[in-house]
Amino acid sequence: MKKKSPTPAFKAQRLPKCPTGIQGLDEITGGGLPRQRPTLVCGSAGCGKTLLAAEFLVRGAMQFDEPGVFMAFEETESELKANVASLGFDLDTLIDRKKILLDYVHIEQGDTQESGDYDLEGLFVRLGHAIDSIGAKRVVLDTLEVLFASLPNEAILRSELRRLFRWLKEKGVTAVITAERGREQLTRHGLEEYVSDCVILLDHRINDQIATRHLRVVKYRGAMHGTNEFPFLIGDEGISVLPITSLSLNHKVSAERIATGIPRLDAMLGGRGFFRGSSILLTGTPGTGKTIIAANFAQAAALRGERVLFFSFEESPDQIIRNMHSIGLRLDPLVKRGLLRFHSARPSLYGLEMHLATMFKEIAAFKPHVVVVDPITSLMSSGTDSEGKGMVTRLIDYLKAGLVTSLFTSLTQGGHALQQSEAAMSSLMDSWILLQDYEGNGERNRVLYVLKARGMAHSNQIREFLISNHGIDLVDAYIGPGGVLTGSARAAQHSLEKAAVLASQQEAAQLKREVERKHGALEYKISGLRSDYETEAAELRRIAEQVGTRTFVLGTERDASGILRQADVKASAFAPAKPIHTKIKV
Repeated sequence: MKKKSPTPAFKAQRLPKCPTGIQGLDEITGGGLPRQRPTLVCGSAGCGKTLLAAEFLVRGAMQFDEPGVFMAFEETESELKANVASLGFDLDTLIDRKKILLDYVHIEQGDTQESGDYDLEGLFVRLGHAIDSIGAKRVVLDTLEVLFASLPNEAILRSELRRLFRWLKEKGVTAVITAERGREQLTRHGLEEYVSDCVILLDHRINDQIATRHLRVVKYRGAMHGTNEFPFLIGDEGISVLPITSLSLNHKVSAERIATGIPRLDAMLGGRGFFRGSSILLTGTPGTGKTIIAANFAQAAALRGERVLFFSFEESPDQIIRNMHSIGLRLDPLVKRGLLRFHSARPSLYGLEMHLATMFKEIAAFKPHVVVVDPITSLMSSGTDSEGKGMVTRLIDYLKAGLVTSLFTSLTQGGHALQQSEAAMSSLMDSWILLQDYEGNGERNRVLYVLKARGMAHSNQIREFLISNHGIDLVDAYIGPGGVLTGSARAAQHSLEKAAVLASQQEAAQLKREVERKHGALEYKISGLRSDYETEAAELRRIAEQVGTRTFVLGTERDASGILRQADVKASAFAPAKPIHTKIKV
């Protein structure tokens, strides 16, 4: 029996994509819109449908060398050119280079009547000629409602819509078709979203008197795509969509450490400061000195020759410079040298997305090494909690991707839930420094401690934070019976300890004098005893010498007397005696 050969595994094929060139949109759609297929862009009035379609066309011509045709049913050529010019696009030059063709089709409701069969054959001829004249690869139809506004027959309308979409596919162009949003459906007719291969829904809503535009890819046949709702904005350089879900944690890190400008704070961080490219959170209640620490950090970086971008949402640049001058910080020269740049704006001026886009633009233009945001909480108050956290996440990831060190100050309301109130945002930060007020003895003093510092050894001790005309100083806090002592209580405790040390020194000096006196008396007694001893020792030596002499004389006399008597005695018995010498140790 013959064995069957194994069926080869099917290899997945990627759907051809047509990149839009719009920041963030290609990221959400996985590379762009479906190539040679129609895409529907729908939404309410003012949400940016026409501008998105126009930018798709312009960037295709400028970046990807794909000519395009823009067929408009509402705006004239001059109006469209003026509107697109606000995004920084020069349509006249692209038209002269045969990269873009604008065709305005004027349709008045009173000019058309339904009689017999209705079709779009005339539109196909006109659009086909425009495509062939410049070899267009992209087509925009803006908008369908005007084209079918005078056609009440629903059956004919649906038939012609299907025919239009099929004709665009057969023509081999990547088409973007704009449509107004219906009440209960994505479009007024409710058919366009079904015959389109890709559907993008735009929305323009107002929350707390702040307008925000959102984008969502409702449908994308044959391809994976981001399904969440993403805020987007229209700036002077076009549309930008910054999806939080598309950001990945793959940024590079650095082992280099940078100083904070406060030596004692560097000492609390292992003596070397923060990692370059890290994100730092500085939280505290009002008046604890957050901006002062941020300004020291900015000045230290600028003095190293690094560019610093300072975003302020509460104070003007002149006010910050003046206030920092009072503690000895000179920021004016750094601004004049181009090392320090301020950007100040009220949080209520824009929505979160516009603020974020503005910050991205400033960062891209200035290319800073250090970014300070003071305070981030004022900016986050312009949106919901989820929007605020999303904005901070995108900003941090954007800065980390460029290895930019960022410092965020955060205003807290105090209380026992101080750390919990910042937990959501602090989880995004690499280091967290906490400033607190410490009240006691009728005073209000500041204390600082490092709550966390990823990847580095750091002190767990509290330091008292002092601000004077000479700048910032961190001093060791005294721990008394009642807890931490700061301010005058610390000074009083310090004075008590100095007095105690002085008293101990005086007592030691007095004891030393007493010991020295006793030592002198003892030496005097020893000297007297030594004198007596030496006198007696000398007398003893004298007596010993006399005894020896006498013994010797006596022996000599005996020997001589025996010889005279001729006595029979042993020589050894009458041998002359030797003098006796007595040794006395002194």
